Amino acid sequence: MSQPFVPMLPCMCGNFRRTSRALTQLYETALRPLGLRATQLTILQVLSRAGEVSQGQLGEMLAMDSTSLTRTLAVMRRQRWLAERPGKDRRQRRLRLSSSGEAQLNRAMPIWDKVQARLRRKLGKQTWNDLLQLTHQVAGLITTKGDSL
Repeated sequence: MSQPFVPMLPCMCGNFRRTSRALTQLYETALRPLGLRATQLTILQVLSRAGEVSQGQLGEMLAMDSTSLTRTLAVMRRQRWLAERPGKDRRQRRLRLSSSGEAQLNRAMPIWDKVQARLRRKLGKQTWNDLLQLTHQVAGLITTKGDSL
């Protein structure tokens, strides 16, 4: 079986999007037995670290548009992975992990750890660390500077 041709793209956005799709496919294949999508796992991880947040705050943390986030959260609510309560403003909802969400996250972590370890081995520790730092830096720069970049 031959390797697929993956051309170098001159566009930063195109490269990140292609990489994101490839990584998503890798993680979702591993998570499929749990009925968990990569986006859902990321939300579980963020809520585990952040505690209770508004949906708007969660969207900012994930750099995720409101429509996509709302759709993903609706699925997670049906699964009972989220606990929520009204915020100060009646339009605002405060979200946190439910006990079912914590249990789902705990089931997913060993699978996630294996995928992470496999990828880290293939890339090498230094490249892995550099890539994590670089992607964090790019996301931070764009989310804080936006169009004034």
